Amino acid sequence: MKIQPKHNMTKPIIFVVSLLITASLHAQGDNPVQLSLQQAVNYAMEKNKSLMSARQELVKSERSIWEAISQGLPQADFLMDYMTYFNYELEFEFGGGDVSFTQDQINTALANTLSQPQFSMLTPQDLNIHFAGSYFDSELQSMLPPSTILMSDQLTAKLQLSQLVFSGQYIVGIQTAKLAKIISQQALENNEIGTKESVINAYYLVLISERSLGFVDQNLENLEKIFGQTKRMVDAGMAEQIDADQFQITVNQLENTKRMMERNLELNYNMLRFTLGLPAGSEIILTDELDNLFTEMEAVNLLMKEFKVEENITYQILTSQAEINKKLWNMEKWNYGPTLAGFYNYNFKILTTGFDMTPNHMLGFSFTLPIFSSGMRDAKADQARIDYEISKRDAEILSDQLELQNRQLKYNLQSSLENYNTQEENVEVARNLLENYQRKYQHGMASSLDVTQSNSNYLDAQSTYLNAMFEVMSARIQLEKLMNNLSTL
Repeated sequence: MKIQPKHNMTKPIIFVVSLLITASLHAQGDNPVQLSLQQAVNYAMEKNKSLMSARQELVKSERSIWEAISQGLPQADFLMDYMTYFNYELEFEFGGGDVSFTQDQINTALANTLSQPQFSMLTPQDLNIHFAGSYFDSELQSMLPPSTILMSDQLTAKLQLSQLVFSGQYIVGIQTAKLAKIISQQALENNEIGTKESVINAYYLVLISERSLGFVDQNLENLEKIFGQTKRMVDAGMAEQIDADQFQITVNQLENTKRMMERNLELNYNMLRFTLGLPAGSEIILTDELDNLFTEMEAVNLLMKEFKVEENITYQILTSQAEINKKLWNMEKWNYGPTLAGFYNYNFKILTTGFDMTPNHMLGFSFTLPIFSSGMRDAKADQARIDYEISKRDAEILSDQLELQNRQLKYNLQSSLENYNTQEENVEVARNLLENYQRKYQHGMASSLDVTQSNSNYLDAQSTYLNAMFEVMSARIQLEKLMNNLSTL
């Protein structure tokens, strides 16, 4: 009996397991993202990269408020200074130069001195003795060597405390920083509205493109069916080759149109992925139906809604900017006001020299009162006032523009709704014509050119109908954005 060698089963099992794990990981990574319109908006609010930056700008503005507040709170600094003089010796010499006086000058000085009441008990002899002693003292000092002080290394630690007591610019600066935070919040809200608009438009556009591609597929399927029937009729001698050729041309054109629309659909998906913050190539499944979204948006009711300009986010931003300019104007006015600050220093002398005149403790106040600046403060205050007046006027201009825009957008929405109703009827008419021509062609009562032409008209009617639907959706979005009402889809 021949013994067969045993096979090693471990490696094949490990290989199979690794393949299963890899396939599982790929399957998890390739799971499609299923999104309704509301879910798509919520996803973008969390993942959109531009919104992430806008939120960081808001945090930055919040920190700037504390920066402005902290400038008026107690400040403490620790400093340490080290200096070396390379053992330099400081010399002090007390000797003087030769001084000579005439005898008349000496006599006059003696007489003036003795005439003073406090010196009435003195005699000229006493003064001579005093002058002699002073002279010899100065002579002895001049003969002494100079005094020296060794300038040794110096190490000093300093604790410095400061406190702003009063400043009008400080108070206005805090108010301005708080207004800047409000503008950052409004800018974030404006970015969120813009992102919502982009997501909704991209979502609608994908659904419109898919519906349009479905229309082309349906027409292509019908034409291919008629084309097949025509070829069989040509083979049977019941139709001419020119009829088959006519259908062949139309089928080829529709196939080319289909390929172009498929590429366009992928571009629209890429636009949606970018707005959502999804990686390129991520699979997305849109769960909302186009017809349901169109019905639920209730565009007609929006025509009756009152527009309030103060709810528009762009107007709010301009109004806040005007308030900031007003605060900046007030800040320039405070350039005429006083500023009072206090400080305290404590010097701890670790190493010191033989000649040290720095005190250990120091307390002081600094008071500043502007007096004259050659008109510089006036010029700055005037510029700030003009900036405020311009920004206030800009807000008023925008208010007028928004009122006009509201009327224009409602007009556009009304017109698009009317056009949509017309195009919806046209699609029904074009479909009935196409079906009639197809029946007549089968009975030999219409030419292939009639069928292809009616099919082209039907496709145009469908395309125009979808464009009209998108115009209604777009007009509704723009009006909702103007009213700052995109939060309710």
